[in-house]
Amino acid sequence: MSMTKRGLLAVAVLAATLGVFESESGRASAQDVEITGPLAGQPAVRHMRIYRRGRVQLQPLVAFTLTDEFSRTMLVGAQAQFHLTDWLGIGAWGGFGLLHLDTGLTDQVQQLGQTTDRNRLSLPSRESFPDQIGQLQWAAALQLAFIPLRGKLSLFQKLFVDADFYVFLGGAVVGVEERADVPENTCDTASGSCTDSQTARASRVAFAPTFGAGLTMFINQFISLTFEWRGIPFSWNTAGTDEGGHDETGVDASGGNFPDGIIDSSDRNFHFNHMFVLGVSFYLPTAVRVSE
Repeated sequence: MSMTKRGLLAVAVLAATLGVFESESGRASAQDVEITGPLAGQPAVRHMRIYRRGRVQLQPLVAFTLTDEFSRTMLVGAQAQFHLTDWLGIGAWGGFGLLHLDTGLTDQVQQLGQTTDRNRLSLPSRESFPDQIGQLQWAAALQLAFIPLRGKLSLFQKLFVDADFYVFLGGAVVGVEERADVPENTCDTASGSCTDSQTARASRVAFAPTFGAGLTMFINQFISLTFEWRGIPFSWNTAGTDEGGHDETGVDASGGNFPDGIIDSSDRNFHFNHMFVLGVSFYLPTAVRVSE
C-alpha cells in the first residue's frame, strides 16, 4: 500500500471516530436536557409524610443500664420533644431507677471475697459487700436531636413501615448513691473493724454530657416505636472501695500512697455508663402532614 493510500485511510478512520464521539455527545446532551428540563425546580419527593415538623413527641420509656460492674439499673421515665423541622428537635428526657439488680461479680465477692489488713476498709465484710456498692437512682437531660436519615423498613418483604435514624447530644444530671465518705482513723483500731462504714450511704448529683443514637419506626400517623442507645459518662465509686491515694499534704495524688485509709471523691473512677432505651411515642397533633 502506498503512502498516499495509507494517509487517506488514516484520515477516514479519524473522521469516523470523531463522528461517533460527536453523535454520542449529542445524545448525552439531549438526554441531560430531557432529564433536568421538565423537572427543574421540582421537589425530590412528592406526597411524603412529614412525621416530625411542628409536632410534639411524648414518650413513656423503660431503660436498662449495660456493662455494669456491680449493679444494673432498670429505669422508667418519659421524654418530651418538640420538632422545629423534620430533621431537628429539642426536648427533655428523664428516668427514675425502679429496680437494681446485683451482677454476678457482686455475688462472687460476697461469696468468695477475703478481708486482709490491706483491704480492711475496702471490704470490711464480704457478706455486706452489696450494701456498699454504688447505684444509679435517677437521671435527667436536655438535648438536641438530629434526624439525618429516613426511609422504609420491610419485614419479610411483606410488612413495610416508615422509619428514621436519629442522633442526639445534650447535658445531663444524674442522681447517684454511693458509700459514704470514710475519714481517716474512723475504723476501730482495737478490732480493725470498719463494718459500720460499710452500710453508710450518701447521695449526690453528678453532671455529665449525654449522647446517643436511635431508630424510630412509625406504626401509624401518630404512634411510633423507638429503640435507643444512650451514653452518660461521669466518675463515681461503683465498688465503694478505697481506690485513690493522697500525698503527705492530704492532696489527691491520683493513686499515691494507696491504700490511704480514706474513702472520698478521690476514689471515684470514670465510667461510660451505657443504657438501652425502649419507648413508645405519641405525636400531637395526631394528623400527619403530607408534602406536595
